[in-house]
Amino acid sequence: MKGKKKPSALLRKALRALAVIIGGFITAYGLEAVLIPNDVSDGGVTGLSIVGSELIGLPLGLLIAILNIPFIFLGYKQIGKSFAINSVLGIASLAIGTITMHHIKPILDGDTLLVTVVGGIIIGFGMGLALRNGGALDGIDMLAVLLSRKLPFGTSDLILFLNAFVFIVVSTVFGLQGAIMSGIAYYIASKVIHIVEEGLSGAKTFKIITKHPEVMVETIRDRLGRGATYNLVEGGYSNEQFKEITCVINRLEESKLKEIIYELDPGAFVMVYDVAEVKGGNFKKHDIH
Repeated sequence: MKGKKKPSALLRKALRALAVIIGGFITAYGLEAVLIPNDVSDGGVTGLSIVGSELIGLPLGLLIAILNIPFIFLGYKQIGKSFAINSVLGIASLAIGTITMHHIKPILDGDTLLVTVVGGIIIGFGMGLALRNGGALDGIDMLAVLLSRKLPFGTSDLILFLNAFVFIVVSTVFGLQGAIMSGIAYYIASKVIHIVEEGLSGAKTFKIITKHPEVMVETIRDRLGRGATYNLVEGGYSNEQFKEITCVINRLEESKLKEIIYELDPGAFVMVYDVAEVKGGNFKKHDIH
């Protein structure tokens, strides 16, 4: 029996590029319809562009395009041509979107906390959609990656430091409250980006050392529909050999698997890891019994 015909590589690239463009326009909508009318900014290059637009009167979209040029070049040198092309499409769509939506009627007005939450969710979804499909809408992350290779700091520490500088600059235009609200919106956006990139049903790996490995694996298979593998491990103190069970499940099945483990062996040694992506095999959603 012939399998389903897979889409061509060119079509896949086109669909990914389209998703990046859509992400750019969604982010522009979040900025122009929610955050900026309420004196709340974003982080990164976009935040600096918003400040520059307020101070010197140039269109926000023009500043976003200009200030991101060196970061696009950086992305090309450090990450690759495909990423750079998708980032150009994403940043261009963000720039065009902010210009065309500049006079759009704000969807929220007055409630600062609601503005930061809704605005953060919208721009986070747009940026996450772009990143998930191989493009970026802001260059500050690329700068952090490059600096982490030259300085004794991690990428996340440098992103935090660079954005702290951005929000200090933001405070000169939107005031201290505006800078704090901008920081909250940026934090919410970063969490939404993480969810969009990994998906709500991201996977988890369980590593289990139990006195009843065969029964455990059989029960997991019968009640979760999941397979498992064994690794032979040896205790460092006792030199006793054990069968370590490894099982990959989705987040919706986590509580049920913990219930099975506790039911069969309350003293089992369990380690749980987040899994960013699972491919191949037969990793599909199964009925839970």
